[in-house]
Amino acid sequence: MPEQHSSNRKSFEADNQNEGVRLQKVLAQAGFGSRRKCEEIITDGRVEVDGELITELGTRVDPKRQKILVDGSRIHIDYRHVTLALNKPRKVLSTMSDPKGRWTLRDIIGDKYERVFHMGRLDYDSEGLILMTDDGELSQHVMHPKYEVAKTYIATVEGKLSGNVCRRLVRTGVKLDDGWVKLDKCSILDQNREYTLVRVVLHSGRNRIVRRIFGSIGFPVRRLIRTQIGPIKLGELKSGSYRVLSPTEVKSLEKEVGL
Repeated sequence: MPEQHSSNRKSFEADNQNEGVRLQKVLAQAGFGSRRKCEEIITDGRVEVDGELITELGTRVDPKRQKILVDGSRIHIDYRHVTLALNKPRKVLSTMSDPKGRWTLRDIIGDKYERVFHMGRLDYDSEGLILMTDDGELSQHVMHPKYEVAKTYIATVEGKLSGNVCRRLVRTGVKLDDGWVKLDKCSILDQNREYTLVRVVLHSGRNRIVRRIFGSIGFPVRRLIRTQIGPIKLGELKSGSYRVLSPTEVKSLEKEVGL
């Protein structure tokens, strides 16, 4: 697999030359998850540096000179990250494991990529594109509201949706129980007396947001497929399968989120 060197490596090395690197950033680079997840690992008392238990988030370290352990095992930083595009079917959980034995993302990717984790979720009944990576820095940026990564969905809604309603959702939006939200784009692709097929683009990452928007105006969503995240498209990827993003795709995603 080709190496996917990113601009965050330069940032990482620059920090390393200037009074060390934040410990949570080192853990993220080593593939232990998002920055927030790595912060939890530290505060839970699972990290040792040169034999000393570290629980303070402000700690800076030199990973080239210091011995860093997580759960008693030494970490290894590898800049050769992998990022996956996965087409999630319905009835699959956007998690890596489930105590009830339901199908998860791990059942699709298997054990080949042990350290990858999902960047965002789709609800149980929704389908389409999920991005996965072992690059904690990239994951943090993709999921952070600050970078406003656009997401595209194809929704099948009950009823005959009018162009005026679509335009209102873009211009004015709707008020939900957790505040106002607007669509960036809304276009009708096809319709009959019973259903309307609509493409929507929005930046919000709120839970079940597309279903909630259309449900609030009397057009329940019967099928929902996410087809694009930032510059990455679902394309012809079959349901229940995945592919490795090319270095060019990874760079375009990094550029989208300011890396």
